[in-house]
Amino acid sequence: MEGKQKNPVLFVGAGPGDPELITVKGMKALQEADLIIYAGSLVPEKVLAWARPETRKINSAGLDLETIVFEMVDAHGKGKKVVRLHTGDPGLYGAIQEQIAELERERIPFKIIPGVTAAFAAAAAMGQEFTIPEISQSLIFTRVAGRTPVPEDESLEKLASHKTSMAIYLSVSKVEEVCSILGKCYGKTAPAVVAYRVSQPEEKIIRTSIGDMADRIGKENIKDHAIIIVGKFLDASVKDLKKKSKLYDRNFSHKYRKP
Repeated sequence: MEGKQKNPVLFVGAGPGDPELITVKGMKALQEADLIIYAGSLVPEKVLAWARPETRKINSAGLDLETIVFEMVDAHGKGKKVVRLHTGDPGLYGAIQEQIAELERERIPFKIIPGVTAAFAAAAAMGQEFTIPEISQSLIFTRVAGRTPVPEDESLEKLASHKTSMAIYLSVSKVEEVCSILGKCYGKTAPAVVAYRVSQPEEKIIRTSIGDMADRIGKENIKDHAIIIVGKFLDASVKDLKKKSKLYDRNFSHKYRKP
């Protein structure tokens, strides 16, 4: 992708909110940027502390696609270093593909710098691993249909039927619907976690059951900025682990270790 200028537009993952959870590469991009267009409805302004005071900063929360693209194209044409700052990882519910399509139409180069998504920050906050031998080896990222629909084959009902670990984004406002679906597949007594503003000062890690989740969210007055996590791994305590990874088993050989 050869562009008009040597500076590609950088799509940067801001991480889950803690300014120190941005990648080093993402931090350097902010420090060098002449223009930062950030998703202000999700990215805390504290993350912008890595930028220079004179850097132009635009909150995209109230802008449409055409305006955002215009600002990027205009700044790039003037030789400016442009950062499009998204929450978490831009590859997950970042709506970057439509922006990239417009940049490619203008023959403007771009690069993507990944970030820490909320589900992984939540796992760290919970002190747990999503993938536990013979308990959980798969993780599904999904959301329920809202004003933005989802493909029929990816409905929550069909995905939940696998009974694997799930991180459900952008769906806490429809918690009653989510609990109804999950309850049929996992059971109402199955454990669940609601991770609210994970890694931020307001962080709440609410451990509950699928059956009680809606009431707990209502009492906490959580309406957005949260993900719902379910899966058998939530039941697996360190003391009760019966199966361990072969990776560190002294009797399991591989090219780096002989028994």
